[in-house]
Amino acid sequence: MTPPPLSTVPTAGATARHADPADPQSDPSAGDPDPTAAEVPTGALFAPGQRIVVRDEEWLVRTAKPVHGKAMMVKAVGVSELVQDVEATFFTNLEPVRTMRPEETVLVQDTSARFRQSRLFLEAVLRRTPLPQSERGLALADRFLLDPLTYQLRPAELALSGLRPRILLADVVGLGKTLEIGLILAELIRRGRGDRILVVSPQQVLEQFQRELWTRFAIPLVRLDSTGIQRIQQEIPAGRNPFTYFRRAIISVDTLKDAGQFGHHLDAIEWDVVVIDESHNLINRGTQRNELARRLAARSDALLLASATPHNGDRRSFAELISLLDPTAITDPDNYSADDINHLYLRRTKISPEVRDQIGNRWADRGPSRALHCAASAAEERIFAELTDVWLAGQWSDHPVRGQDRLFPYTLLKSFLSSHRALAATVKARMDKATGREREALEELAELTSAMTDDESSKLDRLVRELRDEIGVRPGSPVRAVVFSERVQTLKWLAEVVPARLGLRPSAVRVLHGTLPDAEEQQVLQEFELAGSEVRLLFTGDVASEGVNLHQQCHHLIHYDIPWSLIRIEQRNGRIDRYGQRHEPQFRALILTSSVPNAKDDRMVAEKLVAREEAAHRSLGSVSAAIGLYDAKVEEDRLVRDLMDGKTVERSYPDEPAEDDPLAALMAGVGETPIAVEPQRVEVPKLFASTSDFVDTALAELYDDRPEDRIGLRREDELMSLLAPADLVHRLSDLPRSYLRAHAEGDELRLKMTFDRRLAQRKLDEARSAEQPVWPEIAFLSDVHPMVEWLVDKVLARLGRQQALVLTAEVDEPTFLVQGVYCNRLGQPTVVEWMAVTGLPAVPRVGPMVAALAAAGVGPELANPGRPVPLDGLRALVPAAIEAARADLAARRAEWDAQIAAPLREHRQKVERFAQASLLDELPAAQRERRRQRVHRTVREQTDLVTRLETAGDPLLRLLGVLVNPAAAAADHTPAIGAGSGAEAGA
Repeated sequence: MTPPPLSTVPTAGATARHADPADPQSDPSAGDPDPTAAEVPTGALFAPGQRIVVRDEEWLVRTAKPVHGKAMMVKAVGVSELVQDVEATFFTNLEPVRTMRPEETVLVQDTSARFRQSRLFLEAVLRRTPLPQSERGLALADRFLLDPLTYQLRPAELALSGLRPRILLADVVGLGKTLEIGLILAELIRRGRGDRILVVSPQQVLEQFQRELWTRFAIPLVRLDSTGIQRIQQEIPAGRNPFTYFRRAIISVDTLKDAGQFGHHLDAIEWDVVVIDESHNLINRGTQRNELARRLAARSDALLLASATPHNGDRRSFAELISLLDPTAITDPDNYSADDINHLYLRRTKISPEVRDQIGNRWADRGPSRALHCAASAAEERIFAELTDVWLAGQWSDHPVRGQDRLFPYTLLKSFLSSHRALAATVKARMDKATGREREALEELAELTSAMTDDESSKLDRLVRELRDEIGVRPGSPVRAVVFSERVQTLKWLAEVVPARLGLRPSAVRVLHGTLPDAEEQQVLQEFELAGSEVRLLFTGDVASEGVNLHQQCHHLIHYDIPWSLIRIEQRNGRIDRYGQRHEPQFRALILTSSVPNAKDDRMVAEKLVAREEAAHRSLGSVSAAIGLYDAKVEEDRLVRDLMDGKTVERSYPDEPAEDDPLAALMAGVGETPIAVEPQRVEVPKLFASTSDFVDTALAELYDDRPEDRIGLRREDELMSLLAPADLVHRLSDLPRSYLRAHAEGDELRLKMTFDRRLAQRKLDEARSAEQPVWPEIAFLSDVHPMVEWLVDKVLARLGRQQALVLTAEVDEPTFLVQGVYCNRLGQPTVVEWMAVTGLPAVPRVGPMVAALAAAGVGPELANPGRPVPLDGLRALVPAAIEAARADLAARRAEWDAQIAAPLREHRQKVERFAQASLLDELPAAQRERRRQRVHRTVREQTDLVTRLETAGDPLLRLLGVLVNPAAAAADHTPAIGAGSGAEAGA
């Protein structure tokens, strides 16, 4: 199969080239707007699902938003023959975009069996129309391939409760933040606010994150790793903005932070949603990552930050992170409380009541952390003696040791506690710049280290025995283990020597560290997670301690050496102790012991930290809550300084955080909700019992009841497969080439899908059991799957220009079905009403559309007699029906405005309080002026945001269909009925 083109903005023969916001020749911001263009009353002209006419061709609006004040940017898909299925972007100040007056709607009788065409069209309109801004309930919570756990729905509930979806997900490691993000993204897509999505994450989790979003939610992201960047360079014209070609992408933070390569492209793009995983890496102002976060925050509607360790212990730094979400939340970065940020921040632990009571057997209880003592060999004791008597005693320098050099003996000690190979590398690296007594001392260490053999490593011997005899890693056994070390030299050495000692082939072992290319990192992690692969041991550094899943096939973790940080130990353990772990996670730490007097062996620090981490996890759910520290490096540096000053670990770590710890309240269960309070749900109107029924009916309608012949449709129990037409293949082009090739059937793409969760989960489990990394053979069809969205657009495009269908039903009088939408100045719906207008022309009445359809029996059982319906009399009533709907909306406008205005008014008041409290008189003059400018800029931006979120302009009205009783129509409207046009007769 030939892979589909990467571009998501294809051209189409005779149509003019489409405006690209990154193209200076077509970007309306590249010059002054056309002075002859009429001012567009933004937010009132276009709504998703509406038909427009551009260049004498008909298009279906996907999204519309204002740009540069007087213009609207309209993203649409072609409907008429010449531009059918072409995706395009139009700017109203560059060319006329014409809307259609609802009063001019042409009526066409629905002659399809059981009024299938009308039911499909109405369902498609219901699905394509975004939920209004004021709708806070969850619409899709139970439509995906995951366990319906209330605690994982909380973040979506919180995100939808604010003016904009901007929150920090700070759950501790293992609770399922990726799933929580997927649920939020799906809800935003359903609201028409998830068209353009950018996910920024560490490079080692790119593939994992992309796979979770697709397999569980059917949200495709193009992965812009090193391979993806090569595709950009090969397939996109030089100088063009790659982010205009990829509506939904995932990229590593290290790739994206390169301002020289991507900065100018980022500044030309407005995102609906930006997700930044492991966002604690963004905190420090002045860094490239912080600058990247600020750039993205300023150009996105929704912003989702995720981190299990969002705090580095500095109140100002944390305030900086919160300001990305809501710059008015904190007035004084040195003095704020949990109440100031509880609308932005959610943090739970495994022992939080709602989490604990819901996870059940989906997360096995943690086993003990075992310290395995390894008595030093004679060779190791000689090195211990040298380190103790010379280096830690300060006898290694000709001069008094100051500054960072004071820490170097502890660097040597930690290297040795990792391995003699790591110590040798540290000594060699220092030797180049050493002189005098230091060089002599280094040479002595180098000699002792080189004299030590692998067989004299007591930790290596204990590791092999533990793996083979206690854990069961041996030839023919399926058991796996992950071994952590801080030192790359130790990792490489273990990968060389351990397989032979266990009788394993070298192919059964993988090594992961931060110097590997991103593609190789992802390959290693995939292979370790596959049940069918031959990999049994993973030796990894702390590059795998953040965000990586290692629990699918593994529940044994060994710390070959111990980081001097409880936070880092917790992060490591969280790789196998996480949601979805079915076996008891078991942890072991190798503790090197020495009999040399005053030797600082692993009992001094490592063994005590392992015990403290376990105790904190069981009592408080996280170590941060126990120690009052929130940054691993800060924690380790403090511990080393304390040790140098003669303190013990016990004195360095108090039994409890200080009572006046200013951050404790911020990190202790913020955002937790009583278990009894269920998230609010919203019932979205629908005409089909399920998405499955809609898909089956739509395929039959679109392919003349012969989808088996036209697109190779096959149905077997709960499995559906079809040969994807080119326009559907195009919508899947964000998925990896490997995924598309795996589904190739000759030169075509055969999609295999199911609505059955059990089948989809079984196929996902089978993919994890494969020998090589593969994607599940069968995809789960969620409501946001590209195929469902493709069918919705195809159904909407079936009707001719500005047509509405007429169907016969048991109604007492003609019933006009009308959609009414108010928008804000951002083009987002604030009010969506589905109306049924009756009593025309004398006494118009407006009621709910869905109730009218149900009362009339419109459904799959309603037979279509096929008798011609006189349409002229109905056509004459169309203007009156539209006017009645318009009047009803106007009469209720004040009620809706009041509902929408309440949170906007609260935000205005908060902005005013922020402005008054932020200008601190005690600041020096220069700082006060900078502060004043920053505050005024924030106030201006936030005031403008509130204004844009207010309902503006007149409503969009659209006639969707007419219900009529044939006998009543003939009796009541015969005098008005004429021959009619062929198009209107439709018989």
